[in-house]
Amino acid sequence: MSRLNVGELAPEVYKAFLQAEQAIRKGPLAATVRELVKIRGSQINGCLFCIDMHVHEALELGEKPDRIFQLPAWRESQLYTEAERAALAYTEAVTRQPDGVSDEVWDTVTDAFKPEEAAFLVAQVAQINMWNRVAAPMHAHPPKRD
Repeated sequence: MSRLNVGELAPEVYKAFLQAEQAIRKGPLAATVRELVKIRGSQINGCLFCIDMHVHEALELGEKPDRIFQLPAWRESQLYTEAERAALAYTEAVTRQPDGVSDEVWDTVTDAFKPEEAAFLVAQVAQINMWNRVAAPMHAHPPKRD
């Protein structure tokens, strides 16, 4: 059972969170990259609600199941593009240690993405970490599906 519903108890704050999410979705970052980043960040943060939601969203957008299955071990997989690898490396660095993004990791981001895309990647990673830090401590549960 969920501890409390932030959306109901702090609706203006929650609305601002949703508006930021909508702004990021309108940006130049590919939907595939956005969903992979959301899933990977949520896996690291142990946010069941967000893992479930973003796996389902990725599948609805046409993501291949094997790429989702292999995501926890993406470094060993041959299924990801260089841009996706850069985004995943950045996601892991920020999620595990927010001030720990090395120049090497950042250089892969700037090599793979245009500056505006990189800015939206930074925003997306920050956003998923924020969502995880709302949903996981509140014990948000995904819907039961058949």
